[in-house]
Amino acid sequence: MDWELPGPAWLFCPADRGERYQKAAAAADVVIIDLEDGVAAGDKEAAREVLMATPLDPERTVVRINAAATHDFDADLTALASTSYRRVMLPKCESAQQLSLLSDYEVLALFESPLGALRTEEVMAAPNAIASMAGAEDLVAGLGGNSSRRADGGYRDVARQLRSTALLAAKAYGKIALDSVYLDIADLDGLRAESEEAVAVGYDVKVAIHPKQLPVIRAAYVPADEEVDWARRLLAEVPDNRGVFSFEGRMVDGPVIRHAERILQRAGAR
Repeated sequence: MDWELPGPAWLFCPADRGERYQKAAAAADVVIIDLEDGVAAGDKEAAREVLMATPLDPERTVVRINAAATHDFDADLTALASTSYRRVMLPKCESAQQLSLLSDYEVLALFESPLGALRTEEVMAAPNAIASMAGAEDLVAGLGGNSSRRADGGYRDVARQLRSTALLAAKAYGKIALDSVYLDIADLDGLRAESEEAVAVGYDVKVAIHPKQLPVIRAAYVPADEEVDWARRLLAEVPDNRGVFSFEGRMVDGPVIRHAERILQRAGAR
């Protein structure tokens, strides 16, 4: 994968709403044009026509196609072949074999079934897999449940497990980790807390379902001035120290150095 990540704030856009494409592209770092859940079953063909007729920058666009076991999967690939898009999100991803059907594309795997949850590592090892994301609502539905979140807005344990497993599988194979959407659009405080947690544990991206969520996500990925200053001071000491050393009362080793480097990357400083 040689894709330079455009930024951390991504946005779903229904594929049949061509009038929203440019607005979404202006607001988000990456637009995920959605041919799956964002489009009613009877509107799929019209959505593919809109997709082909309304081009966006392929370096800042991903297309969520329909699942591999569906009739719409083949129709989606036929439509994609006439576009410049070469990155697709595969929903309900359950095996590396499914990614082999997409050998012409870089694939962002969306894990949202019990079987998919058990195969995150296998899928992320596939050569054309570039990212992972967990789909908690579909997972819980597949388990026979009715809600992925508790009353306080936090994930239930099984959803947290998939979220963590998808993150671990992506990072184990050097791929991108996408954090799932926050469905309560009005609850920006909840989104802020979840975005800050995503940053803390290493997610590269947080995906939004509404443009008003994007500034909150971006703000979570921008480190505080104090963090940037600390990272710069620490990294300035590295050339003069070998192995583990003490800096401002804290032990510094390889993981701490990498943490400081990531802070500067998030701040846009190298």
